[in-house]
Amino acid sequence: MNLENPTQENLKFMLDELAEQLSVVNREVMDAEDYDLDKYGEIKFMYDMVKQRGQLSASETQAFIAELRSVRKA
Repeated sequence: MNLENPTQENLKFMLDELAEQLSVVNREVMDAEDYDLDKYGEIKFMYDMVKQRGQLSASETQAFIAELRSVRKA
């Protein structure tokens, strides 16, 4: 899958992967329809960072989730 293209399908894929990696319990936070494709680059950056880091601490996980919330549609 080529994640360089900002599509709704790619956004959904990345958010699902992030939810899995971050063990997000409240999956409503990760609903792709709540995110604008204009923020795709920011979400892709976070996705790449999480994938590169692998396991995150609890505080790092909370910080990533907070950052994701900040780029959600208002």
